[in-house]
Amino acid sequence: MTKVFNRTEEKGKRKKLRRNMPQAEVLLWSRLKNKRLKDYRFRRQYSVGKYVIDFYCPKLKLAIEIDGESHFTEKAEIRDKLRQYIIESYGIEFMRFTNREIYENIDGVLLAIMERFEKATSPSPSLVMKGD
Repeated sequence: MTKVFNRTEEKGKRKKLRRNMPQAEVLLWSRLKNKRLKDYRFRRQYSVGKYVIDFYCPKLKLAIEIDGESHFTEKAEIRDKLRQYIIESYGIEFMRFTNREIYENIDGVLLAIMERFEKATSPSPSLVMKGD
C-alpha cells in the first residue's frame, strides 16, 4: 500500500515551507499550535500525496488553507480546486481563509474553526422509524 500522508519524499518541501511561512500563516499558527484552540492538535505544512496543506487537524480530518494574493488568478483558482478535490477524496474537509481575513478578523476565523469543531463532534441525529 502506498503511503499518502506526510510522505518522506515531501519532507524537504514541508521543511522549506515551515521556514518560509507567510505572515498570515505565522499569525494563525500562533493561535493553533500546542493545542491552544479547544485542545485540538494541529500540524503545519502537512502533506497529502504531493500536496502540502497549511494546517491539518488529524482528529477531525480538517485542512485549513490560507490564500494569499497568488491564489487569486484564474489559473491558480483552477489548480486550487483540483488540489482540494484530490485531498477531499481522502475524507479531509477544507476550510479556506484569505490573508486579509487573518489580519483583519483573526477572532472571526478562530470562531469559524471552532464552529467546525462543534459540527464535527456533534452526534448525528438518530434515524427513528415510525410504526404503523
